[in-house]
Amino acid sequence: MYKSHFKLTRNPFDLTPDPVCFVPTERHNEALAALYYGVRRHKGFVVLTGEVGTGKTLLLRCLLGLLKDSRDIAYAYLFNGRLTPTEFLQYIVSDFGLPAAGKSKYELLLDLGRFLVSRGEKRMTTVLIVDEAHHLSSEILEEVRLLSNLETTNDKLLQIVLVGQPELDEKLDSFELRQLKQRIAVRTQLGPLDLAETKRYIERRLQIAAGGSDPGSIFPEATVVEVQRHSRGLPRLINTISENALMAAYAKRLQIVTPDIIEYVARELRLDVVPSPKAKASIGSSELDVKRAIGLLLDLYSALRRPMPSNGDTGSQVPVEVSEHEPYI
Repeated sequence: MYKSHFKLTRNPFDLTPDPVCFVPTERHNEALAALYYGVRRHKGFVVLTGEVGTGKTLLLRCLLGLLKDSRDIAYAYLFNGRLTPTEFLQYIVSDFGLPAAGKSKYELLLDLGRFLVSRGEKRMTTVLIVDEAHHLSSEILEEVRLLSNLETTNDKLLQIVLVGQPELDEKLDSFELRQLKQRIAVRTQLGPLDLAETKRYIERRLQIAAGGSDPGSIFPEATVVEVQRHSRGLPRLINTISENALMAAYAKRLQIVTPDIIEYVARELRLDVVPSPKAKASIGSSELDVKRAIGLLLDLYSALRRPMPSNGDTGSQVPVEVSEHEPYI
């Protein structure tokens, strides 16, 4: 809709993780190099973690592109971690091109083992890539660890790449999975972009969308500062804000995106609605008030169950037996 207005040939800020639009920052280059090194050097376990929207899946697509260029590499790509252990093995075996339907766990492991040994004898590389790995249960992560036991005296037969959110780090650091953690050979992280990286990211995306030519200063420096502030340097949010900002600028027939447009877009996307420490404190206070109210109700309930003093009674109370069938709190 706005492409001709800004002299672009494609949408510059699509959310689809397209490797063509990959803008390598220093940390993204380091992470991609670490993943590729771990796979090619047969290091066994490689782990990449990062917050939501930092570009993990796009980086993974770039890795897959590199692996496809190598004829000696076969990989299975799993993007759904909410599986049972048997379903997990069935998916892997099937993605490697082996028959898996109706087979038991024993048969699946046997077929997978033979497949890996056969490829290992030919000095070929076999990779298991798991995206959204923070969703994997401890049970499946243990299955993954056991798969890493498939090795020769000199080499790992299966290279395993786990990619996920910081929750994956928490799982791998747990006492329960300490054996798996000790097997991790390469561990890298992605973080948000700083202001200079955000500026370069936006400019490069616009250049790609303009077919390599210079689209001009559609996003002035003051505008980039606002994008950085509201996106907190997360590439996915940078894309969302910038895409909506281009549409808003087009609607106003502007040739540049102004800072006030970014403010407007951020309000519309409710990016300023972030739980604050005060909000969390108020939630805690509310829970405390509820507990106090329950305590008062219990005191009142106990008082109502006491027998009323008879005429002339000095106030002494006789304990009342409670039937085992009576409700109690």
